[in-house]
Amino acid sequence: MVNKQDHAHGHHGIFGNKGELYFAILSGVFLLIGFLIQKLTDLSLWYYLSTYIMSYFFGGYFISIEASKKITKGEFEIDFLMIAAAAGAAYIGHWTEGALLLFLFSLGHALEHYAMNKAKKSIEALGNLSPTTALLKRNGQVEEIAVADLKIGDVVVVRPNTKIAADGVVINGSSSVNQAPISGESMPVDKEALEDTNELPAFKEIDTKHTVFAGTINGDSAIEVKVLKLTKDSTVARLIKLVSEVETQKSPTQRLTKKFEKWYVPIVIIVVVLLCFAYVVIDETFTDSLYRAITVLVAASPCALAISTPSAVLSGIARAAQKSVLIKGGKALEDLGEITTIAFDKTGTLTEGKPKLKSLLPLNGFDKEKLLKIVLDVESLSNHPLAKAISNDIKSQYNLEPEHISSDVNAIQGKGIEANYNGEKVYIGNVNLMSSSNIEVESFILEQMEGLIAGGQTVMLVAYRGKLAGMISVMDQPRKTAAATLVRLKEIGIKNMVMLTGDHQNVGDAIAKQIGLTEAKGNLLPEDKVTAIQALIDRDKKVAMVGDGVNDAPAMALSTVSVAMGAAGSDVALETADVALMSDKIENLPFVIGLSRESKRIIKQNIFISLGVVAVLVPVTILGLTNIGLAVIFHEGSTLVVVINALRLLRYKMD
Repeated sequence: MVNKQDHAHGHHGIFGNKGELYFAILSGVFLLIGFLIQKLTDLSLWYYLSTYIMSYFFGGYFISIEASKKITKGEFEIDFLMIAAAAGAAYIGHWTEGALLLFLFSLGHALEHYAMNKAKKSIEALGNLSPTTALLKRNGQVEEIAVADLKIGDVVVVRPNTKIAADGVVINGSSSVNQAPISGESMPVDKEALEDTNELPAFKEIDTKHTVFAGTINGDSAIEVKVLKLTKDSTVARLIKLVSEVETQKSPTQRLTKKFEKWYVPIVIIVVVLLCFAYVVIDETFTDSLYRAITVLVAASPCALAISTPSAVLSGIARAAQKSVLIKGGKALEDLGEITTIAFDKTGTLTEGKPKLKSLLPLNGFDKEKLLKIVLDVESLSNHPLAKAISNDIKSQYNLEPEHISSDVNAIQGKGIEANYNGEKVYIGNVNLMSSSNIEVESFILEQMEGLIAGGQTVMLVAYRGKLAGMISVMDQPRKTAAATLVRLKEIGIKNMVMLTGDHQNVGDAIAKQIGLTEAKGNLLPEDKVTAIQALIDRDKKVAMVGDGVNDAPAMALSTVSVAMGAAGSDVALETADVALMSDKIENLPFVIGLSRESKRIIKQNIFISLGVVAVLVPVTILGLTNIGLAVIFHEGSTLVVVINALRLLRYKMD
């Protein structure tokens, strides 16, 4: 069985995408064996020469492929210099030096490429969101067909607790739908059938209480949905497209070093070629000139420069991993250190993403104990997520158990529930439910409700025996660590902390006030989040986005650095994100930002060291003041200094 994926990776061949790394390690192994044979035994030249040749082969294999691809495009880069230097060293009999050059260089290269395989995966994970088959209802019969074969106007049956197969309008039945994967709303949304489906307006003009998205999860009752968008136009498909487009726009920081190499490498090549003919001008043999030219080539190869960034990046990534934070690649690590603005998605990031009972107030002099009992008994019979949250919280906060004397619980879509408690009618729901049940709600109660709603709570009224008995409010709770984390972020110099949420603006403002954000933007759909991030980028240049759901994926892909909150997030968020907090601890954010800043500092030091060594070595070798052994020692010495400096990151601690 051949995996199709391997073909996609082309020359990664036998080992999948770890090939480069294994080749680099093999190169080092053969180099060491050859060196030991040469120094410690009297075996003839061919023994150690053959191991050096093996080392050359493994060290130079991928570099040569890269260099040849670039040369055909007329680009000469570091890879080309390394091959030339190694070949030259072999030509004048300095095999050890050549093999050492190739080994260290190929190792650096392999480690960099290893971090680059994420864009593909992110898109595959998104594809898995929507179901592959749907139940089509035709002439009263239901049959299972592939989602791709659905046509506009088809009617599909969605069973309880299954994923909805297409964007469309509910024409039969009513249910509450978990839209978090797409819209990020923390509370499930009630959907009901649209009565008149003959003259349908455009999808986005239909009231949202009738429309459903592909990939969202149906609640506890079956519904029938008329398909209004083909799979390729569905909201999920659009999310996938948005993510893949943004992925391609986001080229890795074409680092300073690359620009430098573009000019530097051709100049070195010209100088080296000229030096080969030095014997024409000065009195020395051709061999002497060649020897000097190759020594200059070794000295001038900016090897330490090439490895200064990747080594620091890898150490930074490894240090973060010890704290169960996954950083994908150097771009993310470098950018995160420059961030002054962070945008947070609300649900599941700054908040727990689970509704909690905030208050239960008796009205009209009703007995609180009695009110608790009624609410608990009725709500424990309903499967609605809000009802479950309320009944669980009453059980734990007031130490009560349901009496099981309620019956006939009936959900009235978009309004609430009605039931019999001990033979008497009970209604729990919104103002519409009360007025349609002829229960009077006085204006002072409405004002009280508005006060709670403005504080970001979801409020329901309870009526018993034909009059109001109480008011219940629930709210998504801020994470315990959120406020402290934001304080810490402010201390380390993050100026703007913005919250983006699909929830109501009141909810946003209430939570922002509670935990200390600088601003909150509410009522945002996924595409609005993208616009909001774009606006922040225009204002502040670099913006990090912290989120958890797929609904954030396009906005996260656009942000300079995207951070996914761990386990709560979907696979997609983990795949598209540049940084993933695996342990779901938002308090790791300041640590990661501090780590990035330290990494950035170390990268700068490394570039300074490596360029310094080249600046000294090149003139010295051109004047012929040093031999090739010393040049390699200095040259590779600086490379090791750079690597050791980078390893300091492994001990990084937040002060």
